[in-house]
Amino acid sequence: MRTVPGYSAGIRLLPNAVTVLALCAGLSGVQFALIGRFELCVAAVGAAALCDALDGGLARLLDASSKIGAELDSLSDLVSFGVAPALVIYIWGLQGNRFGWIVALVFAVCMALRLARFNTLLDDEDQPPYAKEFFVGVPAPAAALVAGIPLYLWLHFGDGWWSSHLTVALWALVAAGLMVSRLPTLSLKTVRVPPRLIAPLLVLVGLAAAVLLTAPFLGLAVVAIGYLLLLPYTIHRHRWLARH
Repeated sequence: MRTVPGYSAGIRLLPNAVTVLALCAGLSGVQFALIGRFELCVAAVGAAALCDALDGGLARLLDASSKIGAELDSLSDLVSFGVAPALVIYIWGLQGNRFGWIVALVFAVCMALRLARFNTLLDDEDQPPYAKEFFVGVPAPAAALVAGIPLYLWLHFGDGWWSSHLTVALWALVAAGLMVSRLPTLSLKTVRVPPRLIAPLLVLVGLAAAVLLTAPFLGLAVVAIGYLLLLPYTIHRHRWLARH
């Protein structure tokens, strides 16, 4: 790792420290699940997602990208968005079901496969230029967000069909399948917003913030469903770019 003028070695370790915080936050969600504080589980995984969004940007800003940082980030994602959500979902909605543990294992394994494929594609030089706009399959934080929809609804509305063993198990398997699928999903890092859409987008951001503050778990469910509703557009855009 080369030395960058203006930044001390300690400051340049900051991205890796944020990654470690993401790992600790995600794993803490399991501890909260064990004491029955499922609202804190959601907060812990959300904190892990926030740290995951920050560490890469910090690494680029400080010119502190390194191979160990990339490997640490993948391992953190596996724990925070694969193992931890699988265990939280099992403890909350699948414990006592004979197939519940199998579902948790499938989700965690699919997360590992998704991250392994992502790391492999980083070195693939044969991809077309437009491929940088997309992920292959649903990315790790989004998959954890989507898998938690039944839990968000339960935290907001209480018991219902969304919290039944069958619904929780099937939905977790759907989220796992989306991770290892070949579906193209948008990479927010490459999204360009036309100037005429900036004002409406800011209004939507404000509306989303208001919903998340007043009804956070319902808001998370709406955001997750909205993400899924974007998939048909993403597939259409990918195919259009491939043709043109």
